[in-house]
Amino acid sequence: MECSQGLARVLIPAVAGASKAVIVEGLEKRYAGRMVVDDISFSIDRGECFGLLGPNGAGKTTVLRMLLAHTPPSAGRIEVLGYSMPGEARAARARIGVVAQEDNLDPDFTVLENLLSYARYFGIKPRAMRRGTSALLEFAALEGREGARIHELSGGMQRRLTLARALVNDPRLLVLDEPTTGLDPQARQLIWQRLRSLLASGRTLFLTTHYMEEAERLCDRVAIIDGGRLVAIGSPHALIGEHVEAHVFEFTAPDLVSRAADLARLEGVHIERVGETTLVYARSPEPVRAWLSGCAGEQYWYRPGNLEDVFFRLTGRDLRDR
Repeated sequence: MECSQGLARVLIPAVAGASKAVIVEGLEKRYAGRMVVDDISFSIDRGECFGLLGPNGAGKTTVLRMLLAHTPPSAGRIEVLGYSMPGEARAARARIGVVAQEDNLDPDFTVLENLLSYARYFGIKPRAMRRGTSALLEFAALEGREGARIHELSGGMQRRLTLARALVNDPRLLVLDEPTTGLDPQARQLIWQRLRSLLASGRTLFLTTHYMEEAERLCDRVAIIDGGRLVAIGSPHALIGEHVEAHVFEFTAPDLVSRAADLARLEGVHIERVGETTLVYARSPEPVRAWLSGCAGEQYWYRPGNLEDVFFRLTGRDLRDR
């Protein structure tokens, strides 16, 4: 083992001819006759950050489980880092790092022991691993915490340790399931910085998230699935331009909400009501601003259209229970 670009690095031979990090074609999964993943196809370029988005129950977790060969597909083809899944799962997993949605650190071990014990799954001996742990601890901003027990760490520290642990085998592909759920803004920003540094080092990231801002900031491309089917795929910027108007006005003031129906007559304006809030989507902001000029003293919020608007436009706003 040697240190490269500030991270512990295990020298694993590359797979010849693997131009894509992930290839998924015609993927299907049925449970008791019910289709939960329905003919999904996509590919992920090497060095790309790819996001998989969808409401609860859309099939995201099932796709991830099939990708990692934890669940066999009912139909379709999966290739990861040039290896056919699930047939060549053992070889592929040696080159994959996984950050699960729930932290699964060993509470009986210290920070250092969690790294060393996990490295054994990849055949990395403790003596070799110890030479790289300082870089991993620095990466996770956990310097000086080697001897701390897991219960002594904050939620953000535990999440960073989980990310560092996923890097012990120097994975070419990092799979992250809801990587920043439950973290405060400072911890989330630090995780984002670390993920960007991994992209800069040439790694491929595949993540699921319910934070649309996270997907918009990190992902080169995203796929949105609903009801087990792929409903959109592309860069966040392209999806925003394709599916929602560029300008959004949010009204909560009762007078504006009651009068917002007048805006429906304006060209290029689309109105949605969400509880006590009215969202006015407009291709151009000027007609809406002209209308608002006659509503002196009323407060509203203006913002550009974003990926969350796309998500709701394509999947709806109804609550999805597990």
